[in-house]
Amino acid sequence: MASVMGLSEERETAARVRVEKLQAEADRVPAEPGEAETVLERRVIARAEAAVWTLPDR
Repeated sequence: MASVMGLSEERETAARVRVEKLQAEADRVPAEPGEAETVLERRVIARAEAAVWTLPDR
């Protein structure tokens, strides 16, 4: 049978791991909107360029 201290240590370790994972995710999240905005801007430009390429010659 596991001791109370052993179980407590396991739970503490699991909580510490969860905190570390959440902190890593929180650090990553602020960069994502900027990266997504860059992708969007590139796609808008690409679509505009494609529209110019498809214009008939005058």
